[in-house]
Amino acid sequence: MSPATAAVGTAPLWRVGRCEDVPLLEGRSVDVAGRRIAIFNLGDGFAAIDAECPHRRGPLADGLVAEGCVTCPLHDWRVDLRTGEVVGADEPGVHCYEVIERGGDLLLRIDHRNGIER
Repeated sequence: MSPATAAVGTAPLWRVGRCEDVPLLEGRSVDVAGRRIAIFNLGDGFAAIDAECPHRRGPLADGLVAEGCVTCPLHDWRVDLRTGEVVGADEPGVHCYEVIERGGDLLLRIDHRNGIER
């Protein structure tokens, strides 16, 4: 994938698909700028995080989505989709990425820090 046009002085936007490509309360995994990222449809918007669970690298895009979190399908760790934090554990989380909906397209902003500051 190549970056879409972004405003001067900001990180590039990467087109990763269409809104309808991600069903309600499900995730899809994409490769962007050398990263594997999981995008989720929360009903009231989209969220994007690193695609691997910080526990044992489980595929978060395949997890169950409820209450703004995704549950890793391997070991039931819950990751908050807005913050990237592991729920109920003092463990490192995952990076979150800005998702922008534009004309039915899903765009991700990937910056030099490998994600958005939490």
